[in-house]
Amino acid sequence: MDTIASLFSFITTPVSWVIVQFHKVYGAIFGPDTGWAWGLSIVSLVVLIRICLIPLFVKQIKSTRNMQALQPKMKAIQERYKSDKQRQSEEMMKLYKETGTNPLSSCLPILAQSPFFFALYHVLSSIASGKTIGVIDDSLLASARQAHIFGAPLASKFTDSAAEVAALDASLTSVRIVTAIMIVLMSASQFFTQRQLMMKNVDLSVKTPYMQQQKMLMYIFPVIFAVMGINFPVGVLVYWLTTNVWTMGQQMYVINQNPTPGSKAQDSYLQRLLKSVTQHGEVRGRRRKNIVKVIVAKGSDRNENERRFFAGLSKAGFAAQADGTVIKSDTLVADAEGGVATAKRQQPKRQTKSQRQAAAQHAVTKDAEEGSEPAAEAAPTTSLEKKPQGTAKATAKDEPKDEAQGDKPARPSRANSGGSRQGKSGQRKGQQRPKHPSSKK
Repeated sequence: MDTIASLFSFITTPVSWVIVQFHKVYGAIFGPDTGWAWGLSIVSLVVLIRICLIPLFVKQIKSTRNMQALQPKMKAIQERYKSDKQRQSEEMMKLYKETGTNPLSSCLPILAQSPFFFALYHVLSSIASGKTIGVIDDSLLASARQAHIFGAPLASKFTDSAAEVAALDASLTSVRIVTAIMIVLMSASQFFTQRQLMMKNVDLSVKTPYMQQQKMLMYIFPVIFAVMGINFPVGVLVYWLTTNVWTMGQQMYVINQNPTPGSKAQDSYLQRLLKSVTQHGEVRGRRRKNIVKVIVAKGSDRNENERRFFAGLSKAGFAAQADGTVIKSDTLVADAEGGVATAKRQQPKRQTKSQRQAAAQHAVTKDAEEGSEPAAEAAPTTSLEKKPQGTAKATAKDEPKDEAQGDKPARPSRANSGGSRQGKSGQRKGQQRPKHPSSKK
């Protein structure tokens, strides 16, 4: 480790200078030889470095999201050119160039922070060995060696012997207890940070090997830091623990305010945004308007969380506009797929059974009044009535028989007599009242 740290010796002077400047400030408050003055100087160094690395952190987030979105395309390229590695590499580079993605961007914050980490380690190791380094002279060196954090010297390590710890005016038990607690906290914060990223800020609708790799790293990184932590001085543990806590808080803010599309964090964010729009009747804030604007522009390519958000707006009577604002109207409803305001279709009222029957009867009556003819002209001849031709033929056949018999009157044919009886009977039945069942006649 000393060999690796010596490679970054060019930055030890700036790092030591920053620590000394912060020590002057905190030494005036807590005392120059206290652990609070030196410990807070290291914490302030971390905060200053992380503030300078915020642009790289934003670039890291964008690169990570682009890599997640490109995983299906990358997998397709690997399957298509699995027998031609050179063509596969060319297609990968072409894909990165077209999308503006740099695979190394996700590692930029760690790479940029590594020189400061090794420079600080080199400074603390020099303090432990009693050597001046950078702008830390003999007086500052003696002050730093006397500084203790909860009974553990800044330059002591978990693996130090009792003699080495005694030379720093401390006990081996207190040093190991403090370093063990800090190593556990450092590993736990690393695990929680990675778990928060995997469980809340990953598009769960896309299953890629990248997600499996991230899950493995979620368990591997804490173990690596725990093993390496026993060789870190207390001051470096303070530095690394502060870095992990800062990263966890920074990532939590990014997840809550700018989540990855399709993730659980996006669903929670859109539900909070829906609640705010329902309460205030508008989208408050330029950043929120930009998010709504982007979702509207997606059209049919929206994910399930975004469709649920537009459905909630529709139920609340709001319609999202292309500029990221919303409008409210009783006659407009937000189209969940198109993202534009469309007229609400009026559904006819449901009729009861009696109303439907009355309407049908009215239609039949109206058709009968408009299209029917007089009954005498339109009524067809029934099967009970005899045609005139049939009656004439029967009379002609009976005439010769009447002449042979003399003056006997000709009997009417059965057809005529039956027809007359039927006619008379029909006339009587039409005029008389129906008989009572108890009547004999």
